Amino acid sequence: MSRARQHAAAALQSGALACVLAWPIAMAIAGCGTPGAPLPPSLNLPVPVTDLEAERAGNQVTLTWTMPRRTTDKILLKEPLSVRVCWNEGTSHCVPAGEKAFAPGAAADYSVPLPAALAAGSPRLVRFYVEPVNRNHRLAGLSNPAPILAGEAPPPVEALTAEVRKNGVVLHWTPGDPQDAIRLHRTLLNPPAAKEDGGLLSAPREAVTQDLLVEHDTGVALDKDIRFGQAYEYRAQRVARVEADGQMRELAGALSATVTVKARDIFPPAVPAGLAAVATAASDGVPASVDLSWQPDTETDVAGYHVYRREGEGSWKRISGERLVFGPAFHDPDVQAGHSYTYAVSAVDALGNESGRSAEAAETVPEP
Repeated sequence: MSRARQHAAAALQSGALACVLAWPIAMAIAGCGTPGAPLPPSLNLPVPVTDLEAERAGNQVTLTWTMPRRTTDKILLKEPLSVRVCWNEGTSHCVPAGEKAFAPGAAADYSVPLPAALAAGSPRLVRFYVEPVNRNHRLAGLSNPAPILAGEAPPPVEALTAEVRKNGVVLHWTPGDPQDAIRLHRTLLNPPAAKEDGGLLSAPREAVTQDLLVEHDTGVALDKDIRFGQAYEYRAQRVARVEADGQMRELAGALSATVTVKARDIFPPAVPAGLAAVATAASDGVPASVDLSWQPDTETDVAGYHVYRREGEGSWKRISGERLVFGPAFHDPDVQAGHSYTYAVSAVDALGNESGRSAEAAETVPEP
């Protein structure tokens, strides 16, 4: 080998060694190995919705779900997302039903009229879906299916009325098919503020909204779970139960007009029963008297009793004074020997509502 070729080979070996030594420090230097494959660009696709729910009332469907917060690359979403709504009736094609934008992470709801084709005919299963769309118009993928029953809905409840009674609110409406159920939606209109809670011994807070199911449409229902002093709003809908897709499902009609009641306690306690009178003659300096007793009233709001007396055919007078008698007994020392007295008692609740007078009990005071 010539001297020139030897110098060239040595130079090549020296350059290769320098490249190897420089690799950890400057991998990007040209000529020092092959660079890694570039990462693919993010598609910014939102995570699909997984908690979609659907509810039908008459010919209106309400969808609720939680909007995604991140993309499939775990990047936080910052701008509102458009969401497409569609439905599917046992075919591969999802029929568009609307579109609306929501903020990332929002609790979303969307109401859509049921298409005419789904509002008629026999009951059958239909599934709704939602699908977020990014700003590049790329679809995130369909949500979980939310099934409802399509078909002709039961007729709406008509002529709903509400009346406050002592044992609750009585609701009336025009009855329909006894096989249908009736769902009553109740809303508390004046819920107490949290600071009004009375502590551990207070009654539990009343639910602001509550559903009451009447198994058969008889045209009447009693809501016993009310509290006097509160105001309530009621709506009703007729519900048919249909078997679809191997399980029982509900096909609900439209909600009725609203009725409102104020549950004021204007109802007196029950009339006391079992009044008995026993007269005692005067003796050894102890004056004559009449002792009364009766069965205690078991109603929780009874505050006490009034005692009334009349002599002969005279008029009734309250002899228990301004204060209530707390127990079911009374001692009347203001009597005279040989005189006949007739007694009656009434019950009074905490709001001052007084019952009618009890059955009478008569007694004649014996001579000493």
